[in-house]
Amino acid sequence: MNEHAPRDENAPRDEQAAPHEQEPLRVEHRPNGVAVLTFDNPERRNPMTGRLTAQWRRAVRCLRQDPDLRAVVITGTGPAFCSGADLGELADQHGQDLSGTRAQLSDFYRTWLAVRDLPVPTVAAVNGHAVGAGLALALACDLRYAAAEAKLGAPFVQLGLHPGMATTALLAEAVGPSRARELLLTGRLISGTRAAAIGMVHEALPADRVLSAALDVADEIAAAAPLAVRLTKSGLAQGQPTVERALAWEALAQPVTTTTDDFREGVQARRERRRPHFTGA
Repeated sequence: MNEHAPRDENAPRDEQAAPHEQEPLRVEHRPNGVAVLTFDNPERRNPMTGRLTAQWRRAVRCLRQDPDLRAVVITGTGPAFCSGADLGELADQHGQDLSGTRAQLSDFYRTWLAVRDLPVPTVAAVNGHAVGAGLALALACDLRYAAAEAKLGAPFVQLGLHPGMATTALLAEAVGPSRARELLLTGRLISGTRAAAIGMVHEALPADRVLSAALDVADEIAAAAPLAVRLTKSGLAQGQPTVERALAWEALAQPVTTTTDDFREGVQARRERRRPHFTGA
């Protein structure tokens, strides 16, 4: 069932939709615990406006509190996944007090990057162009699948801007420091096909297959044991640990999973050559 994100009556007026105005974020909860977040402002290529940012904040907060959540898919409508920060709103900050601008941008970054703090895997279905902060959001997801003809990049320097929203770190994490340096210093946009070739996304597909591919992956994750998945994501979030650090974490996490009903179900299903049915217990 489709559910629009609830309206925050305490939000500033420009962040609230008029009764007849379509909300820029749709949230769908699927029966298997997969949530699908869809940016729905295709005429403007799904920019991160103040209203969308407020909706995103509420949606992520609600997802974090959902005990039945197993995976999250993020996508867009129209020709773009997300075109990044609303340049008009950003330009309005020109000439404002530097400390105030810094606080506003810091809040913006942290609001959008809160997706990294979700306890379940996140999958970006990059249906179209992902630019600037829009690319950073895709990079903040655990897995990424992109339309082959989509344009992806971080053209901050072409706008006279320093990169924001941790793009310098997220891009280097995905493609390595050397390739990230090239993309950030030139502001170059690349195709989804090229993005897959250099590791920015996991796979490039025809545009009409991107969402279904991302949903297939999310369904695979949702069918796995929930606690094991969450603990695995926590372990991976530590970055590139040493073998000793990995062993220390795994010595804590794996014993926890051996005490669960899901572990017993997984072993029994393997013996019986059937698919396991995990309940999270």
